[in-house]
Amino acid sequence: MTLTADTHAPPSPSVQTVYRPRQPVDLARTVGMLRRGAGDPTTVHDGPVIWRAMRTPMGIATLALRAAADGIHATAWGPGAERALASVPALCGAEDDQSGFDPSRHPLIADAARRHPGIRLARTGEVFDALACAIIEQKVTGMQAFGAWRALVTRFGERAPGPTPRPLFAPPPPEVWRRIPSWAWHRAGVEPPQSKTIVSAAARGDSIHRALLAAADGDARDRVLTSLPGVGPWTSAETRIRALGDPDAVSVGDYHLAHEVGYALTGSRTDDAGMLELLAPWAGHRQRVIRLIFASGVREPRRGPRLAPEDHRRR
Repeated sequence: MTLTADTHAPPSPSVQTVYRPRQPVDLARTVGMLRRGAGDPTTVHDGPVIWRAMRTPMGIATLALRAAADGIHATAWGPGAERALASVPALCGAEDDQSGFDPSRHPLIADAARRHPGIRLARTGEVFDALACAIIEQKVTGMQAFGAWRALVTRFGERAPGPTPRPLFAPPPPEVWRRIPSWAWHRAGVEPPQSKTIVSAAARGDSIHRALLAAADGDARDRVLTSLPGVGPWTSAETRIRALGDPDAVSVGDYHLAHEVGYALTGSRTDDAGMLELLAPWAGHRQRVIRLIFASGVREPRRGPRLAPEDHRRR
């Protein structure tokens, strides 16, 4: 593995392993999908290597992944290095069960599945990190959300160890999110409803984690998450996708998703109800179908200007 040294990081011994999945794994379309913008302080793509900073029960860790002919080479640094290596199979989709999925129901899905056999649904197990990130992304543009995530994690997260290509930071734990002052939320561009939702959820961070991991299915997971003030179906689905690799989660209420699904499957846009009807034949695998739609490259033509960011800090 070719690594680019970060001269500011303290020396740290590494541990290594090679994960040999039973099926093909496309790292960029599996683990790479977790990155929140090019400047994400928790994740960076450095050529063929994907770097991730994370918190584990044993402490902070940095994980570097690279696909090779003999498997996925993983190297980790920090007190949580062994736990980071243990997370590699789930992160690379080992728990992604495709039983019952029939891509032949639509020619576009069948073609995408044939051309992209390595797409898996990553499971991070990092419930609160995924929830906080999804809440920040509520009702704003991606550019605004990614900027806010970068500012807050860099300021309040913990510097990751190892020879990272640029400084990486693990997201703060719930108790730190709870103590972020109002001025810091404001400076990052996060509006009060979102910051209050994160602070409120952080007070129940451990119980949310336990309840979500214990939930039997998507409906039960939704009930756990939407019981939190300020968390609706969109935020619940986004959290389930990132933390649990939920193959059936659908982000109802997304600004673009229904239009893209409708255009890909029928040639014309639709609304949320229409999207759910179109995805119904793949019940249990609706997120998988959405992932294949995006991998197909089929996009609805843009008919107007992009949604303009609104900066409440200038009001």
